[in-house]
Amino acid sequence: MKSVFVSTFPFCRTSQVALDLLVSKGFKVTVNPLGRKMKPNEVAEAAKNFDALVAGTEELTPLIETTNTLKFISRVGVGLDSVPLGLCKEKGISVAYTPDAVSPAVSEIALCLIVDAMRKVTYADREIGRGEWTRPYGERIGGATIGILGFGRIGKRVASHLLGYMPKEILVCDLIDQSESIRMLNEVSSNLHQVNCKLGKNWGHTTSKQVDLNSLLEKSDAITIHVPLTDTTKNIFNHKTMSLMKSNAVLINTARGGIVNENDLYKVLKENLISAAAMDVFEEEPYKGPLRDLENVILTQHMGSCSNDCREDMEREAAENVVGFFGGAKWEKVV
Repeated sequence: MKSVFVSTFPFCRTSQVALDLLVSKGFKVTVNPLGRKMKPNEVAEAAKNFDALVAGTEELTPLIETTNTLKFISRVGVGLDSVPLGLCKEKGISVAYTPDAVSPAVSEIALCLIVDAMRKVTYADREIGRGEWTRPYGERIGGATIGILGFGRIGKRVASHLLGYMPKEILVCDLIDQSESIRMLNEVSSNLHQVNCKLGKNWGHTTSKQVDLNSLLEKSDAITIHVPLTDTTKNIFNHKTMSLMKSNAVLINTARGGIVNENDLYKVLKENLISAAAMDVFEEEPYKGPLRDLENVILTQHMGSCSNDCREDMEREAAENVVGFFGGAKWEKVV
């Protein structure tokens, strides 16, 4: 009987599909008993004698350095910055992930946070809690310029959602030439504009184009981040780069902690160099830092993937990867 340790949290909170699949296929499953995100040394100690690991965003380097039994890691999600792929390759440990299941939920929460930050929804909620009522003014997406850093699965979905809000521009910054995707985005926008005109509503037309990072920073009214955490992207949003942003701009990070330098973000928000920020991910989670003291920041609990349907899909696909790997069936390998 093969053994599987589940370090990710939460796991099967609202659906038992993934757990039932593993058990029905004869795997002995042990689930994270701590009820929170496990620390690197805790994962290393708990999972070192298992055949497979179903992992979240826990740092896995200590585990990979010490285990002599682990053969397979199945990530619940898309990011791989916490998995030492080179070391896994050296030790013959295969790695899989679930890149598609997470996209709908993360793209929706990114859009939600753009609206919230631009229209000061959370700020107004806090005011009412204090007995205040100033009816704060904000900015609309319609007529604004929205920047998307990273135009992969999630970035493209965000752009698609944005079209219904009819921003003036969508600016795309990506290492890869995205000309074809942008052409299709402009075609959809043109079709939507024609439909609106037939309804007697000339509500404007969205133009999308690819730009460099400086142009994204300088021209965007909102920037939403959808790149992985790498040596290149770590601290890419620092005091210098964020100072290039418009004073009315908002910054949204639903990608990975560490892409935005949190200390610099605190200073930028404190100095009102940008209007607001929304952070769903942090370098150290749970987050307990000074951003909690600011009014012009929205903080959520790395919950971009936490819709019931997407979480079930992610967990099920992670379990299917385990079953496929040990049973000789289909699984999605990271090369």
